[in-house]
Amino acid sequence: MSLELRGVGKRVGAETHIHETSLTLASDGFNILLGETGAGKTTLIKLIAGLEKPTQGRILFEGRDVTDLSPQKRNVSLVHQFFVNYPNLTVYENIASPLRVTRTAAAEIDRRVRETAELLHLAPMLSRRPQELSGGQQQRTALARAIVKDTRLVLLDEPLANLDYKLREELRDQLPTLFAGRGAIVVYATSEPNEALLLGGHTATVSLGRITQFGPTLEVYRAPSSLETARVFSDPPINAAPVEKRDGEIRLLDRVRWSATGAAATLPDGPYTLALRPHLVTPRRLSEHEVPLQGIVQITELSGSESVAHFAVGDTTWVAQSNGVHPYRVGDTQEFWLDVAHALYFAADGRRAA
Repeated sequence: MSLELRGVGKRVGAETHIHETSLTLASDGFNILLGETGAGKTTLIKLIAGLEKPTQGRILFEGRDVTDLSPQKRNVSLVHQFFVNYPNLTVYENIASPLRVTRTAAAEIDRRVRETAELLHLAPMLSRRPQELSGGQQQRTALARAIVKDTRLVLLDEPLANLDYKLREELRDQLPTLFAGRGAIVVYATSEPNEALLLGGHTATVSLGRITQFGPTLEVYRAPSSLETARVFSDPPINAAPVEKRDGEIRLLDRVRWSATGAAATLPDGPYTLALRPHLVTPRRLSEHEVPLQGIVQITELSGSESVAHFAVGDTTWVAQSNGVHPYRVGDTQEFWLDVAHALYFAADGRRAA
């Protein structure tokens, strides 16, 4: 089973929404479209679903050109971030609706609806209407309607975005199990890097209408091919600052220096952009590879047992993320430690150098 975008692009008037894209999605696990709001994820979902037509290129599903087919003839399941249920139908009838359209036998409809409802913990609510459900139950109903169709292509456009934290966590944990072994290609759009890491599979990073990288999720995260990809795949934002390699050293702001080791040792002398994920910037020294950097604290954030600080070093803003609660004070000069052993280096054109 395969889904291929072959030179697909989308323009509206003089504006390009999707630049020419060629991509073959994986048939196992999730295919994640990761990018910020407005990056082009929803447009790609609509193109794959047949809700919009590309202005160039072709879309092939299982080797068949489906570019000009309607959504109904593509036999896809689509779940949006908003609860799209029929308000006048019970949960049972909402889930059963796609099967009734295809004239599935009544006994088969009943079996599949009840089986899917059990899977999504909706069995006690089958006689209720959507307005009698919580937000999480409504979204589960929408997911059940997508699952019960047993289609070969499932498109999930930020399906958990409008749920509260607890419900997001619960459904996110369930999703891989729900689609495991179904023999379907699953495409999942999200703006949250952590969600991509939790779901695994393969990830395509999307920025300004372009796919910047596609591959196994952990590989894209650990080895971004460009600074743009590294920025897409980081929350909080990845730290990026100009550095220079000279005489076996990396120099940051002419006041912080360290030996160029590992992959950095092979870099030719010259200017680069250093990128360092926020969890590698901490208020305490944790290893001998770390170097100090002082900055003025601008913003502090506490989230459970985690502390985040945004601090200014000259004209550059850095972000530190660490476990525990740290007594940062806005306006104070604070020393942080950079784990440069895990730094990434990018050339002037944005491509990965080391």
